[in-house]
Amino acid sequence: MNLLVTGGCGFIGSNLLRQLVGQSEIRTLINLDCLTYAGHPANVRGLESDPRYRFEKVDLRDQSEVVRVVKQHDITHVLHLAAESHVDRSISGPADFITTNIVGTFNLLEACRSQWLSPGTPQRPVRFHHVSTDEVYGSLGATGYFLETTPYAPNSPYSASKASSDMLVRAYHHTYGMPTVVTNCSNNYGPFQFPEKLIPVVIHKILARQPIPVYGDGLNVRDWLFVEDHAGALWQVLTRGVSGETYNVGGHNEWPNIRIVELLCDLVDEMKPELGGNSRKLITYVKDRPGHDRRYAIDASRIERDLGWRPAHTFETGIRKTVRWYLDNQEWSTEVLHR
Repeated sequence: MNLLVTGGCGFIGSNLLRQLVGQSEIRTLINLDCLTYAGHPANVRGLESDPRYRFEKVDLRDQSEVVRVVKQHDITHVLHLAAESHVDRSISGPADFITTNIVGTFNLLEACRSQWLSPGTPQRPVRFHHVSTDEVYGSLGATGYFLETTPYAPNSPYSASKASSDMLVRAYHHTYGMPTVVTNCSNNYGPFQFPEKLIPVVIHKILARQPIPVYGDGLNVRDWLFVEDHAGALWQVLTRGVSGETYNVGGHNEWPNIRIVELLCDLVDEMKPELGGNSRKLITYVKDRPGHDRRYAIDASRIERDLGWRPAHTFETGIRKTVRWYLDNQEWSTEVLHR
């Protein structure tokens, strides 16, 4: 297996790469990343010592460079994670989400199709695993779950761009016979998450004794998935998933945002008593963001039934490990925020 991971210097990608270096099936492991604000070499520090690992600083929007990487390394498998992913940024500046998430995915699909059909190369299709989000399904009410068959109803430029790229991948399977799989996951959390998402933002606000912003009434619900569990699921789907199929990946951990914030306050107070405690007093409600989906919840029974994958962490165990990591790695946060 000559495996290309896109976005490997990002949050999920870097955690995935740390698991992949232990897989004996991999002959060459290529990390393609253009190192935007959310992708940082510090996230993969130490991996360069593995002789199978290579880094390619390439933007997916550069079609010729994407083709070069796929051909030069004779790529046989792709795990495509690279994407603009922050909803707030997509609202204020949607253009990068369209060009990276849609056009970038198209460029990668075309490069893989070209590799498959090139004269002089083995006539084997590149197996293409596209990593997506539950946000493509839109918003749920108080009950119910997203299934693989749930119609798409994206409500932000980010989720619309991911829905579009999902459809492109589906089309390349049905039109060209490319062996593709798609995974749609719930909210990830864990080490190396750039400090713009809810959990690292809250931790850093607590440490700085600054107001903690909570959108609206704080009762928006998300299903939370520990990033190391997600990485394990991605490997299972890449190697064992049925071509042309979609698998939902969830953590069975539904929590309202305000409960998450309160739990983080309590954990930091426990682990850093020198801060003085009572961090909940920092919670500040702010105006809700436009198009804020009320509830997401994943039905992950298919991947459990068909591939035997289940999350190893409860939210309580995963969030405690996460808080401990951020407290022990404050220099990492400083490094990535002031690059």
